[in-house]
Amino acid sequence: MLEDIIRAIGLMLVFEGIMPFLAPRRWRDMASTLGKVDESTMRLIGLFSMLLGLLLLFFWR
Repeated sequence: MLEDIIRAIGLMLVFEGIMPFLAPRRWRDMASTLGKVDESTMRLIGLFSMLLGLLLLFFWR
């Protein structure tokens, strides 16, 4: 199971690095915009992201 977790983290890092590699200026603009978003909206974005990830994992299985 530890190997699966390490693979998942590695894959997450690959996906996280795609935007800064392909479009660094857009990524910086997006990060700047996210810095201006209030906490409740950021929490909703995080919740939606987690739920989407769980749904993908559930249906992929």
